[in-house]
Amino acid sequence: MNDQSQTDRRFANTLARGLSLLRAFRASDEGLSHSELAERSNLPNSTVSRLTFTLTELGYLSHTRRNDRYRLGPAALALGNVATASVSFLDAGDGVMQALADATGTLGVLAVRDGDKLILAKTWRPVGAASIWLEPGHRIPVFGSSSGRAILAALSNDRFAAMEPTPELTTFRNGGYDQLIAQGFTIAPTATRFAPTINAVSVPFHAQEFGEPIAFSCGALPATLTDARMMEEVGPALREAVRELERLTGRVPALVRRG
Repeated sequence: MNDQSQTDRRFANTLARGLSLLRAFRASDEGLSHSELAERSNLPNSTVSRLTFTLTELGYLSHTRRNDRYRLGPAALALGNVATASVSFLDAGDGVMQALADATGTLGVLAVRDGDKLILAKTWRPVGAASIWLEPGHRIPVFGSSSGRAILAALSNDRFAAMEPTPELTTFRNGGYDQLIAQGFTIAPTATRFAPTINAVSVPFHAQEFGEPIAFSCGALPATLTDARMMEEVGPALREAVRELERLTGRVPALVRRG
């Protein structure tokens, strides 16, 4: 979502605010208080009060008693299950990405674009190994992340232009495109990485259900996932894993679709 869409007469601000509350939840949350919802959504307390009442009445939020913490309700659960069932590549992706996470000892991640951020839609934790703290529901920046670089590199020129990109973002994207051509995966330049405690490598995948590429990534602490290991081991393994997923699902490589 960009500033232009928010000023369009067709844009429903109340709906957008309600959805921002639903998007505030993360997989590890044991419910969120009223103040936590306000903080995560950047909405005033009075607005949060009206929205939580409405969403609770509709079944998208639940809470059991006065001043209790809010949780996603049965309507949200049903909606999530329908969405998951409609995304055909996820079943095949589960096996491929879990095997890769176990083999490399890294956290596997599925990232999708959400305006000028990325939302982590799914993660695969390596069995028997510690992994970084990222989880479904977390948002990370497009700029400075390997996932963002992979998606931008495979994103159509029209969709990229709609983001109203800065010269810095364009350079970041072009560098990712060069990486995909040369090696089949992307790594963010050290100076631009959004978190010094996370190293990650990514490969785009064309999700026809979303109409644009998503990114599969592997991440870990820098001590575990060094730049050399990303280039020589984990990056090539992720590239081959995504190619296998493309073969299983009959998808065309994401980079071919850029235009």
